[in-house]
Amino acid sequence: MGLVYTGTEERTPGPRLLVSVLIALMMKSTTEYRMKKAVVGAALVGALAVGVSSLIRRGTRWGSTEAERMRPLPGDDYLEGGPAAHSVMTRAIFISAPPEVVWPWLAQLGRGAGWYSYDLLDNGGRTSARHIVSWIPGPQVGDAAAVGWLRNIEPGRALTWWLPADEALGTTMRMVTDWRLEAAGGGTRLIVRIAGDATGTVGPLVIRGFEIVDSIMAIRQLRGIKQRAEAFGTRTADPKAPETGARDQFQLYETIWNTGQWAGVPGREKAILWRQDAEAAGIFS
Repeated sequence: MGLVYTGTEERTPGPRLLVSVLIALMMKSTTEYRMKKAVVGAALVGALAVGVSSLIRRGTRWGSTEAERMRPLPGDDYLEGGPAAHSVMTRAIFISAPPEVVWPWLAQLGRGAGWYSYDLLDNGGRTSARHIVSWIPGPQVGDAAAVGWLRNIEPGRALTWWLPADEALGTTMRMVTDWRLEAAGGGTRLIVRIAGDATGTVGPLVIRGFEIVDSIMAIRQLRGIKQRAEAFGTRTADPKAPETGARDQFQLYETIWNTGQWAGVPGREKAILWRQDAEAAGIFS
């Protein structure tokens, strides 16, 4: 018990009261700290979400104008009536070469020449061709590759790939890839629109992940086409990588041409499934 003075002076607080006051102050300080920490954490999460959303938005429309994003393309109707989880990504790039120079590079893309993107990630480490490969035939409706089957062609101008139903990660995803060349400013405007949808509760998450990954790969791909067309024109040989005749020299994942001939490694990816879908659609009858 603390000392007690007589007269008008107040009693001096005892040790127990001092400890109680100290604990109360500490609790108040801890609570305020936790509240401040929570507020700061929420602000950081919010800022991160906004930043990621902004990056996705920029990636999905990289290089394209509003007019290019609004213009109709052949594959726009392929996903009608699909699930709510969907995405439409339109990107574009200017190439200082005429369309007739760019077209051969686009025509062999994914059909035995590789993907012109990050080869270690999407081509099994094989180096995509840096010349127009002699043994790859011209594109035909019904050609199948990792991105589906070729459903529409405007020779020298446009290609539309259709992937009907790819099951993975607990969802079924469909995808359309529209490529288009347009003469512009003494060169070529290359436009690509990739649209997809996904089913189920994980559909929205799959679509967001698809947007992020595709933005990284597709932008690199556009730059790869630009670099090849501008630097090499339509050359038919690469002195640094002479053709060996091997059908998987420039591309790992299988592609099956309309004729039934193939390139890449048989069974790698799902080209055989997409060819079967094209056959069911009556393409080869």
